[in-house]
Amino acid sequence: MKPERPRRSDPNQAPTQKDPKLLPKLIKRLRDARGFTLVELLVVILIIAIIAAIALPAYLDHEKKGQDSDAESNARNLVSKVELCYATSEDYTQCDTQAAFGTDLGLDWGTNPGQVSVVSATKNTYKATAISKATSDGSNHTFSISHTSAGNDKTCTAGTSNNNGSCKNGSW
Repeated sequence: MKPERPRRSDPNQAPTQKDPKLLPKLIKRLRDARGFTLVELLVVILIIAIIAAIALPAYLDHEKKGQDSDAESNARNLVSKVELCYATSEDYTQCDTQAAFGTDLGLDWGTNPGQVSVVSATKNTYKATAISKATSDGSNHTFSISHTSAGNDKTCTAGTSNNNGSCKNGSW
């Protein structure tokens, strides 16, 4: 019959003189423990870099589309304001300045990114423009709605190709 091994009351307690076999086992286990090799770490970094290279352009395109959607919404809101003004004045030239809308325009007026304006108006026609914060080829995307007797025409510019963000071949 084997003699019974003395047991420790606390498993976290350090080995004592009474348990001489435990210390060599612990030392062997620590020696056998291995981390990741440099090659394994480099492979993981390479995989992360490849995923980032694929994801970053997709993210940036979505960001442009979001900024373009904001400009499109601003252009439509400006058209609503211009039409409301026209209902009382019956002349679009009376509706082409920020002052014509009073203080409740609710849109930033001007020719900078994130702003709207009426760029040309006659008695019966106008062109409302909103400038996006998104850029392509160094210029901001511009979204316009032209109102004529034939109806409304939506056009946009987005860099040299007019095919960036949500501007596709010059229309939206």
